[in-house]
Amino acid sequence: MANRPPTQRRAVTGAISGYVLRLIRESIPHTQAGLAELLGMDLASVQGWESGRRPLANMRAGQLLDLRRWLPALGADAALVGMLDAAMDADRLIGTALDPGPHDHPLAGWVHTRDTAHMIAWALNGTTPPALVGRPAPVRRGAVANSPLLPSQERSTFFAHLRDITEAASRPGGSVLLRRQALYLASYDRSPEAQDWTAQALHGRRGVLSVRGWSPQWAEARSTAAALARQGDPQPLFDYIERAMVDDDDGEAANLNYWAYWLGATGTPQPDDAFMRDRGLTGWDAVTLLRRLTQGIHEAPGYVDLYAHSLWALLTVRPWLPQAAPELVTTLAGRTGRLLDSGRISSRARRDLDALQYLLQNDR
Repeated sequence: MANRPPTQRRAVTGAISGYVLRLIRESIPHTQAGLAELLGMDLASVQGWESGRRPLANMRAGQLLDLRRWLPALGADAALVGMLDAAMDADRLIGTALDPGPHDHPLAGWVHTRDTAHMIAWALNGTTPPALVGRPAPVRRGAVANSPLLPSQERSTFFAHLRDITEAASRPGGSVLLRRQALYLASYDRSPEAQDWTAQALHGRRGVLSVRGWSPQWAEARSTAAALARQGDPQPLFDYIERAMVDDDDGEAANLNYWAYWLGATGTPQPDDAFMRDRGLTGWDAVTLLRRLTQGIHEAPGYVDLYAHSLWALLTVRPWLPQAAPELVTTLAGRTGRLLDSGRISSRARRDLDALQYLLQNDR
């Protein structure tokens, strides 16, 4: 009998959404058997979803829609149910790296959001998404994973894949969207050798940071500056704010449009970065954007300058926001006041926060 090559194990591509589903079930609370009974499904289906062996994204569209509607009706935490889309996006991205196929790469096909990035970081380095920080841990029996952290070999494979496609997309004719999103996610790798590669790759893109006004490289420059700040080098981000936003209406509009999409203030998926060109600032909710920026400013070491400038710009173009969301503005005023009193912010951030405080005090 001829020797056969070993069968390649297909990657599990539903681990993150399965873990989120388990949190949803526990929020009701119900056992797997109890949830299966309530949904009128067999126990094996629920077990397969939660383990990732049967990815939720592989369900028929109608069944998935029904599941998402039933879960809140059963008493599930609605915020957790809302995380399923980002979790399935993250599963698809990771699955593409672990089990490549002939199709176009998903990072070249749509602009991903912060929620998706948080889910990927959760699976790659165990960083709990901010929306889940502080939630009480459910009571569980036995040894149960406290995050959807991938095995070390799969994490290494994923990051190696990101580095490969970043380099491939950097060649002439490569996808700008693929390159910027892959490089940004590659910067999540905390291993020393990977950080050296990422720093070199990011600094290799520093030329795009001189962009002023809108161009196809505007979003790439912003992502590059933000990734450098996350790696402990905030100066390119400071410089980028001065060059590509201050006194530049196109840049200011692109920044607010980017934030609105990244933070979930718009529900329309985008296939590329062209939506950032909209000078009319349409298609997103200003109150939602104000809320998300306010929630994030105190969690953003290294990004405070970007948050401060963006909040000032938002209130400048939407001066009615203090009247529309007075309680939110009170929270923002408190947080900006504490930042100003801390003495740990740059002169750039201090100027924007002073101007922001002035807007808040005069429009309330």
